[in-house]
Amino acid sequence: MPKIVLATLNAKYVHASFGLRYLLAHMGELAPETKILEFHINQRILDVAERILQERPSIIGLGIYIWNAAQSLVLVRLLRKLAPDAIIVLGGPEVSYESREQEIVELADYVITGEADFAFAELCRTLGGDQRPADKIIRAALPKAEELNYPYHLYNSDDIQNRLIYVEASRGCPFTCEFCLSSLDVPVRQFPVDTFLAQMQSLYDRGARSFKFVDRTFNLNIRISKAILQFFLERYVPGLFVHFEMVPDRLPDALKEIVKLFPAGCLQFEVGIQSFNPDVGALISRRQDIGKLCENIKFLRRETNVFIHADLIAGLPGETIESFGEGFNRLVELGPQEIQVGILKRLRGTPIVRHDDTWQMVYNPNPPYELLSNKLVSFATMQRIGRFARFWELLGNSELFRSALPLLWEESHDPFNEFLSFSDWLYGTAKRRHEIALSKLTSYLSEYLTVVKHVSQEKVSGSISDSFKCAGRSDLIPLVPRFTQPSVQPKAANQ
Repeated sequence: MPKIVLATLNAKYVHASFGLRYLLAHMGELAPETKILEFHINQRILDVAERILQERPSIIGLGIYIWNAAQSLVLVRLLRKLAPDAIIVLGGPEVSYESREQEIVELADYVITGEADFAFAELCRTLGGDQRPADKIIRAALPKAEELNYPYHLYNSDDIQNRLIYVEASRGCPFTCEFCLSSLDVPVRQFPVDTFLAQMQSLYDRGARSFKFVDRTFNLNIRISKAILQFFLERYVPGLFVHFEMVPDRLPDALKEIVKLFPAGCLQFEVGIQSFNPDVGALISRRQDIGKLCENIKFLRRETNVFIHADLIAGLPGETIESFGEGFNRLVELGPQEIQVGILKRLRGTPIVRHDDTWQMVYNPNPPYELLSNKLVSFATMQRIGRFARFWELLGNSELFRSALPLLWEESHDPFNEFLSFSDWLYGTAKRRHEIALSKLTSYLSEYLTVVKHVSQEKVSGSISDSFKCAGRSDLIPLVPRFTQPSVQPKAANQ
């Protein structure tokens, strides 16, 4: 029997590979000869190769994703040199589309595109019988949800204690948003709710208290959504955390009533808004009721304890910097606890490419393939938005600056342009986007507010100190600076 290693490079250690566990759950008689090895993208790739080859595998299965594509290419190059007789099989969304034009595919022996739950095991059996499929690109048949084996028993005690536990009650997405790979995942397939909840009970009994649902449309089937919410509500204990990605304009009364019952810190909803511009939505085949969306977010903020993580995408075809800013301001007014500003990515296989000529879309050829410029937004402006997104993540999504940051726009009521100006100034002053210490961030924000925005030192210091206290970090109050004179002169905004 062949010795098989399933491996991938996760974005961080805390992320446990859901896909590899699904593959192992379907290995059948090959399971005793199959081992999962998980790494993360910040590890030395030579060390990763060494660890894989210590198992002396005859078949190496690798999960390739947008976040690990560059490192995985280096890994496959090394494995090809060091173990030329090992059969390398690739899978994952990054190699499932436009496969033949990729160097990593040329280096591999086989690629399984699509959902490989059954197909990988079948390939291993074929290879173990000394047979070789004629085509290196193998298209997996779409499995029915009720036929799949659950992988949850493959989360070990270390995973349960220290890592995110990914779960899914359904696969697929009914929407056709052109920027998203999920638009290609049709139809939606629901796992039988009774057997699924039995699996959740098993995880819960083993001590799992953090459940991250990867369903693209958790609240599509209201009956099943309500059953899952009720399951977790009945088992609530302090520390229980459940994350869902929801359709933002679909929140009927049946779900509203049960959501209101959850205590603070338990539920997190990821709300993909992407754009408030209806013309942009029509261009990219995204259907959503903006009015209902806003009404639902207001309800969640006003009447529930749900933590809302909302997404916007910059660079969509037809979106100007002005209309994006208007959408950002509208979202700030709605008050989600987190706003993630993403840059449009050209994911392999997505129909967003049909806009390339009309809207002069220019993407970075290297992962993660972010937009560099288009007809309406220049490269320099996209760079500014990239810095805006990074600094908003550091400051706007941090409890530590929740009281102080609105001082930037308390007079203009224009969060987007005020934070964009601050972002330009911060980059011009710090000369970097990353690795800025908390003490430095605090000092920079304080200085900008006092020197550039002319907010009183007392008000700035008091607001930052209040934020630190509300976040339970009174120990950070000594970081709040008090300037006797400006140390940095204001810089032009567009740097």
